[in-house]
Amino acid sequence: MIAYITGATSGFGKAIALKLAQQKYDLILTGRREERLKELEKEIITTYKRKVLTLTYDVRQRETTLTINAQLPEQWKQIDVLVNNAGLAAGLSPIQEGDIDDWDCMIDTNVKGLLYVTRSIAPLMIARGKGHIINIGSIAGKEVYPNGNVYCGSKFAVDALTKAMRIDMLQAGIKVTQIAPGAAETEFSLVRFKGDKTAADKVYQGYTPLSGEDIAEVLAFVLSLPEHVCLNDIVITPTAQASATYFNRK
Repeated sequence: MIAYITGATSGFGKAIALKLAQQKYDLILTGRREERLKELEKEIITTYKRKVLTLTYDVRQRETTLTINAQLPEQWKQIDVLVNNAGLAAGLSPIQEGDIDDWDCMIDTNVKGLLYVTRSIAPLMIARGKGHIINIGSIAGKEVYPNGNVYCGSKFAVDALTKAMRIDMLQAGIKVTQIAPGAAETEFSLVRFKGDKTAADKVYQGYTPLSGEDIAEVLAFVLSLPEHVCLNDIVITPTAQASATYFNRK
């Protein structure tokens, strides 16, 4: 079995890669940071004895994404699982003060990048009449919170696109699932606050957030279900989180 994972250099993507390697998947791993991809490749080969193909590219770059995926070696085209994980938040400002470069970055990564990868991989699944696409969404795609504006909009788009994929590829037998995490301690907040560790750490104070490993466990469960069963949409939060904005902080 082969799984293709975008954004595999850290956070959810890295945890998912390690979990699926443990589950005996061979892996196609993508990301922008080649050194981290190579480190992860070495870890998986050494620990789990699985085959790994690393592809260093940015999902925002349409021609690069489409070209690289069109040139996959023949033995790597039998993709069983696509995990659209690459995504980010940039900035936390009211919309009237928002940084337009941040908006472009979020929309290009979270929406267009997901579309570019899906457009290049889904036909391989349809040709085989089998496959499972898992989109990593967010609780921000279920409810809007103050200053979330464009990030929330991008994740609402992931929610809608997941539903659309399920409809459009239903006759081909393709499963489509969205996993929508709440607060999770990865590089997410550090990226959002542009390297300000103090601001990022405050997001997770007073409660135990989700980890990448938590999301990987849920994803592995989704993939373990019988062929006739598809979990369509999963919202997962820490026990201390009741909504996008309501927390029980100690």
